Amino acid sequence: MAKLTAAARKKIPASKFAGPDKSFPIEDKAHIRAAESYERYASPGTKAKINAAAKKAFGKKSGRGR
Repeated sequence: MAKLTAAARKKIPASKFAGPDKSFPIEDKAHIRAAESYERYASPGTKAKINAAAKKAFGKKSGRGR
């Protein structure tokens, strides 16, 4: 997963984030996996947002073994 500087993170459009308060940038598959690791603690709405972002970015449903 690529490390993001504060400046690079600010340049990413809001549509490229999942999770509350732009907490998970969805830039690549490694970022999707990081967001997925948060799903077990997330509300159903946040889980849906993470899955929708993964599907939009990579054409598949987020989640391991689902």
